[in-house]
Formats: sequence, structure tokens, C-alpha cells
Amino acid sequence: MKHYKAAESVTKGHPDKLCDYIADRILDKYLRDDKNARVAVEVMATKGLILIAGEVTSSAKVNVKQTARFALADIGYDPFRFRIKTKIHKQSPDIAQGVNLEGLIGAGDQGIVYGYATDETPEYLPLAQVLARKLTRKLEEVREEGIVKGLKPDGKCLVVLEYEDSEASRVQSVVLSTQHDEKLDVTELRQDILAEVIRPVLDRKLPYSEDDIYINPTGRFVFGGPEADTGLTGRKLAVDTYAGLSHHGGGAFSGKDPTKVDRSAAYMARLMARSIISAGFAKECEVSIAYAIGKPDPLFWDIDCFGTETRDLEEIKERCETLFPLSVLPMIQYLRLRRGGYAELAIKGHFGNTFEPWENGLAGVLLRKGGGTHANDK
Repeated sequence: MKHYKAAESVTKGHPDKLCDYIADRILDKYLRDDKNARVAVEVMATKGLILIAGEVTSSAKVNVKQTARFALADIGYDPFRFRIKTKIHKQSPDIAQGVNLEGLIGAGDQGIVYGYATDETPEYLPLAQVLARKLTRKLEEVREEGIVKGLKPDGKCLVVLEYEDSEASRVQSVVLSTQHDEKLDVTELRQDILAEVIRPVLDRKLPYSEDDIYINPTGRFVFGGPEADTGLTGRKLAVDTYAGLSHHGGGAFSGKDPTKVDRSAAYMARLMARSIISAGFAKECEVSIAYAIGKPDPLFWDIDCFGTETRDLEEIKERCETLFPLSVLPMIQYLRLRRGGYAELAIKGHFGNTFEPWENGLAGVLLRKGGGTHANDK
């Protein structure tokens, strides 16, 4: 039986992703000088204007406007074409009293998070998501290295895969849109993108027809970025997580310090799901965890392996409970979440990067052996 799976990715110059990057550059600056900084920053970008607002409680002094200008330049935009306005104040004392517990940390907000993994790819991510991400990264590469002339920072990609039963059989279609200089010939642009982006990524992966590759399907993408489309932090949740192929609790990552469990617990849930797959206990797994604001321990956590499990689910849960801490402070320490480095994740992807603590392959080995030792303590 045929069915389809689709996934989207965006370049770092997409206006929403630009906002995520600015927010996480600001967060990284605070964490560099104050590991206990409480940060919740939101960013909006529109034509000629960047708005930065949120709550920060920290001993660190950060030049927020300058940080935003450096971020704009990193992405490929002229920072002097934007006014930058800020409105930042301290964290609500009502929230702080629940987070600042003696010897503990309570969850910075209530909510539910999900972590997902599949054995479909070496990254333990859905294949459609991996291909969409590789296409946008390749698009960024050919722009930044000047391989294809006249490209601008904004871009996005959609990949649709056709499945026969549970196996991907072909690339049904690809939609890739890239901002470009007004003088660029669209026919030449499409030929260049096919040669330098599409074929290097898709060849020898799955069968596809170039008739099903849609490059700038409207024929023109000159006006892009914040000039054409208002950007907001947290509006690319599917891109940041599992491309809509798993549940999402609704909480964004960018601009939030790790006491916000919609970030830290989502990373832990990913590690748990990934470890269950790499241990050989299932082919597909989703972990769900729920928290109450101000409470250090979760209300519940659960796993769903969609009938692919090779062990009893209760046994898998028991092994996970001996290996993975779910209380907020131990979780932050276990995943080393106060070290910063979040800006790179905002543009490269939060999952599938093997150097991150929540992608630690050792955890799967320990889980298979029975748990009992924290993998990231090694």
C-alpha cells in the first residue's frame, strides 16, 4: 500500500529562522558570563525593523542590540538596514518563586514535550526530514561559497517521499524556493540549482524525476527575508523537531534558558527515544513528558513504540528510569545545558548532530546493558 511522508526545512536566512538565531545568540551571550541566567527572549523581524522583547534575570551585561546586529551580518543581511528596538525586563517573581527552590530547580513552565526517533536513517530521524535539511544546507553552501551566483539568504524546501508499505520507494516531489538577485535569469537559476543542489543530495539516495522538482515555482523570488515576510521566534517548530512526523507539545526552543522544560526536557526526551532505538528495543519510538510549573519532577512520562518494540514496554521504561534523570536540575546537569552554543543549533538543527549530549550513542549501549549509569557522566 502506498502512502506519503513530507518534511520541510528552511535556510538560516528565512525570517522565522533569523529570529530564532538572534534569540539564541542573545541567550548564548548571557550564559557565557552567567551560567544561571534566566532568559526568555522573543524576536520579531519585519521590513527595516527588529523587535526584541522578553524577560531576563542575570548578573551578565549583554549589549542586546549589538548582538542582534552581529547575528544579522552572520546570516547575510545588512544590519544597518534595520532599526533594533528592545523591551526586556526581569523574570516574573511569581514564576521565579517556583523555579528557585532550595537545592532544586522547578520547571520554568507547565507543558508537555515529545522526543522521537526512528531507525530509518543514521541520524535516527525521518528520511524526508534528513533530505529536506540536506537540501537547504547545500543551498546555503552554494550561496556562501559563490558556486551559484546571485542567491540571497532566504529559502525553504519541501520533500515528499512515497512509501511502499513501510519502506521509502521514491522521491515523489521536491519544492525548493531560493531568494535571488533581480537580474538573475530564472531558467539558468533552475539549471544551476538542479546541478549544484538537487543532484548532489538526491542522486543515489532514492529514484526521482526532475519533472517533479519544483524550483521557485512562482518564477520569481526577489523580495524575501523580513522585507517580504514578518519573522517570529518559535514559528518553525516542526523544522526544529521532527518535521511534523511526531507529536509536538507546542513549546519553542530558541531564546529560552534550560530551566524552561520545553527546551531541556525535549532534549532529554529525544535522548531517551534515540537510545531506545539504538539499543535495538524498537524501530520507532516517541517519548512524552509532562511538567507542572515550579515542580522539579514530571507529572508523568511515557513511551510509545507503535508496535515495533522488541521488548516489553514496561521493561524498557524501567531501564530508562535507572539511566535518565527527569528532574529539572539533574536533567540540566546531565545534558550540560548551561554551556551555551544554542545559536548554532537554531540554524543547523537541534537533533541529529552526534556531538550533542542528547545524541550520545553511549546511552543506547548502557540501556541495552540494563542502565544504571549516566551515559553523559562518562
